[in-house]
Amino acid sequence: MAAVDFRDNLLGISWVDSGWVPILNPGNVLDYFSERSNPFYDRTCNNEVVKMQRLTLEHLNQMVGVEYILLHAQEPILYIIRKQQRQSPTQVIPMADYYIIAGVVYQAPDLGTVISSRALSAVHGIQSAFDEAMSYCRYHPSKGYWWHFKDQEEREKAKPTSKKKEEPSSLFQRHRVDTLLLDLRSKFPPTFYQPKPGEKPIPVEVKKEPEPPAEAVKQEEREPATKSSAPAPPSKPPPEKRARLQ
Repeated sequence: MAAVDFRDNLLGISWVDSGWVPILNPGNVLDYFSERSNPFYDRTCNNEVVKMQRLTLEHLNQMVGVEYILLHAQEPILYIIRKQQRQSPTQVIPMADYYIIAGVVYQAPDLGTVISSRALSAVHGIQSAFDEAMSYCRYHPSKGYWWHFKDQEEREKAKPTSKKKEEPSSLFQRHRVDTLLLDLRSKFPPTFYQPKPGEKPIPVEVKKEPEPPAEAVKQEEREPATKSSAPAPPSKPPPEKRARLQ
């Protein structure tokens, strides 16, 4: 495959000669553009013929062929040069425009190139969007299709993992413990209680049950003793066995 010459597409290159930049003006800008190292300059043009014959640029109107003219000048920063095909003194066909900004020469793109570039950029953006969307698509025979986004994984990783609280005891154990605590509290009531945190504990008055008199206790002890010493009634003897008469 033959190599592509950079002259086939000059839209992606630029040219500058730093020696001319400080002295550029509308009178010498065409001489600057006609430098041999400038890739945008066509050496078969009428400007080269006029330059070799040491004629003025006014003679270009009497010639036929490719020529370069200064179309617009905005000193000292901007100059626009047009390449055109002259067919008669009053009829020309524009071929290309070149603009010089701060001494740097660029080729101005034509309308077809601009539309093609914009369309290519739009198609590339749409194609990239479809490719990225397809990268998030997932499929499984049992689940079907679904979307799996990368930021969803990041959000799930960023979420704090909430651990399920494990109950320290079962319902039966808690009720059983409460019963035991109430039993202990009834047997050993508290002697102090604190109304609010930080306050001084207050003693609790414990009501004592009146003790029974000593005589009643002795009488209760005697009654079981007398009951145990009483003779037990005699037990009946087993019935006698009688012989059966045949």
